[in-house]
Amino acid sequence: MMEESKERYKEEFDEGSELLWPSDKEDKVTRKFYRDLSHLSKKDNPKIIESSFIKQIIKLIFGKGGSPISK
Repeated sequence: MMEESKERYKEEFDEGSELLWPSDKEDKVTRKFYRDLSHLSKKDNPKIIESSFIKQIIKLIFGKGGSPISK
């Protein structure tokens, strides 16, 4: 059974303002976009920075990451 999709429509209020509602298709696309965007922002990027930071400290301790000034 196919569900009839709503088309975009405008709702007018007594005080003179108007509100434009999206169609079902536009709403699905918008929700998917923001859901994907939200998932991307929740990635574990701090772990990548931490591991890189830890690697730099280990290189400094063992002398392989020294300053170019001392060369």
